Amino acid sequence: MSRAPDQPRDPLAWCAIIALAFWLLVLANLAIPTAPYFDEVHYLPAARELLAMGDYTNREHPLLGKELLAAGIALLGDNSWGWRIFPSLAGALALFAAMRALWFSSCSRFATLAYGVLLATGFALFVHARIAMLDIFMVAFLCVAAWQMAGAMREPETGRWRLALTGAALGLAMAAKWNAIPLAVLPGLAFLMLRWRAGRRRLLLSRRGAPVPGITLAEAALWLGAVPLLVYAATFIPAYCFANGAIEGGLIAHHREMLSLQTQVLSSHPYQSSWPDWVINWRAIWYLYELVDGAQRGVMLIGNPLTMLLGLPALFWCLWQGMVRRRAAHGAVVLLYAVSLGFWMVAPKSVQFYYHYFLPGMVLLAALALSMDDLREAGWRKSALAVLAASMVLFAGFYPILSAAPLEGVNSFTWWTWLISWR
Repeated sequence: MSRAPDQPRDPLAWCAIIALAFWLLVLANLAIPTAPYFDEVHYLPAARELLAMGDYTNREHPLLGKELLAAGIALLGDNSWGWRIFPSLAGALALFAAMRALWFSSCSRFATLAYGVLLATGFALFVHARIAMLDIFMVAFLCVAAWQMAGAMREPETGRWRLALTGAALGLAMAAKWNAIPLAVLPGLAFLMLRWRAGRRRLLLSRRGAPVPGITLAEAALWLGAVPLLVYAATFIPAYCFANGAIEGGLIAHHREMLSLQTQVLSSHPYQSSWPDWVINWRAIWYLYELVDGAQRGVMLIGNPLTMLLGLPALFWCLWQGMVRRRAAHGAVVLLYAVSLGFWMVAPKSVQFYYHYFLPGMVLLAALALSMDDLREAGWRKSALAVLAASMVLFAGFYPILSAAPLEGVNSFTWWTWLISWR
């Protein structure tokens, strides 16, 4: 009698260990600088107004991210720990959820754990987990949505509650920042297209066929269409209660105002860049570089100079694998990258920055993890492991200007600015 093939073991415990280790590293020196820096100067005053129900400020962005910042202040006080504790937790959640999403998509232990290492040492997730900005919340909830959607497709017996969580997470992601909207529509569209391709005659009511057998298209529309919108709308409830500037004309009218604020023409900025710069890791942003808390300190946002570039050929490999070999996980990361980056190619935003590449960059690293797994399966195990080792070494080398550690002097930045465009 032939022996059943071995099933891949779920690396759940290792995913949790990597995420916990990352969070502990983020917590080290989290309270430095003790004064707000970069965009914290916009979001923290808005969070304070939320707590006081005073003026409705920072109206161009949805409320959820500022509500979470306000919760941190209420929990730990109006200090740097209170400001940054929930961003740090969101960073750890994003890392864990992203690994789980890749596991359910690929069933590859190596790709899943390699992805965790690449994300943790990829610079952007670490930097954004240590600053009170909105982007980390958006990314965390999108990662949760990807995790639950992939889980529903892999384990249809859990499909109903996973799709419900997917919808809730999509609503929360949009409520953190509008940048999530292009990706938030993909799960519903994917369900529709895959069910259509399954050839079901009763398209709306059939429970058979991909992507989640047992769930009708009508029910999926509830979880992936209605629930996100309801969750998103619910996060605006406090906006009706401000003493000054509360919503009066209804949520739709308020969103017209938000859209006008988002699309207004802004003056140029020395750190502004565009998507071609992001793709080749060309333009950095210094979130901080000044004498603060008794020392010269800096926080530079740039991608890991190795993995951000290796991710580009990996993306083409995944494109080939997805189109020619019909490998779903490989094709999915290409689609997610194209949509998340393509949004910024057409977005009517006059000034853009490298932090807008945060999400596409995370997807790019998923492509690299899958490609490294294929390299390993082809017999190039040492080469795949060398990429992980080099990524960790580079992270360790750049750590002082990712973590606001004390620097030797005012010109210390030259050690890490390998390109003039990084200055």
